[in-house]
Amino acid sequence: MKSAIYIIFVVLSLSLLSCEKELDFKYNEIDPILVIEASLSQDGAKVSLTETTPMNEPMDRTRVTDAEITITDLENNMDFVLAADATGVFSRDINGIPGHMYRIKVKRNGEEYESRSLMGSPSEIKSLEFNWIKMPYDHVAVLKVAFTDDASKQGDCYWLRIYKNGEAYKWVAITDDLSVNGVIEEVVMTSRKDLSEEDEKTALREGDVVSVTVAPISREMCDYLGEISNNSNGPRLFSGSLCLGYFLAAPLATSSITFESEKIPYF
Repeated sequence: MKSAIYIIFVVLSLSLLSCEKELDFKYNEIDPILVIEASLSQDGAKVSLTETTPMNEPMDRTRVTDAEITITDLENNMDFVLAADATGVFSRDINGIPGHMYRIKVKRNGEEYESRSLMGSPSEIKSLEFNWIKMPYDHVAVLKVAFTDDASKQGDCYWLRIYKNGEAYKWVAITDDLSVNGVIEEVVMTSRKDLSEEDEKTALREGDVVSVTVAPISREMCDYLGEISNNSNGPRLFSGSLCLGYFLAAPLATSSITFESEKIPYF
């Protein structure tokens, strides 16, 4: 998935000058802000805690583990306390149930953070395939994902995430505006054919396993992802003390395909 950029921007209004001038940029130092990335699916709960990094320092993604985290199933009032593993990720084997509302509470250094998420109905990935398309600069492999959508409702949103050999690759937030007969088809550009001209982060090579997950999300979560994709911190999704991040309870539809360039048809 994409990494969120947790930076507070300083906007300066500058007059047009007819001569060159050295500008002295100044900004206020602020205390690190907690970043919560929490998810609950049918396969369990995972929560990663990090902190924002000052603008003049390299991005630090070291996980924070000195916190108390509880997820509550509000339908039956069951509490689940999460514990950090060796990688610093808090986890718990919880089978999320569609239609149930879940609440997460995080306590750290005397501060409390809370968010709620309703687990939506699961989707199903109907097909996953690559096609070569001709672009002015080269052929590019596009990944076409078709998945089910509840045609009886409007306004559904989804988070489609793509992984390359288990590592986050690309993601996109999708609405049901293009749903046809209960199926949404999404096309994502991936790797160009000439790998000497492709960025290593997006290059696909023979035998790479490309996996896809589709999760139903709320409109609020969809708006948040839209802001993140535009290099913004997005709206606040937690109440209580100030923090960044999200909590998503959603069943995951999954599918995988192996990248084999010679077998990919030209479109």
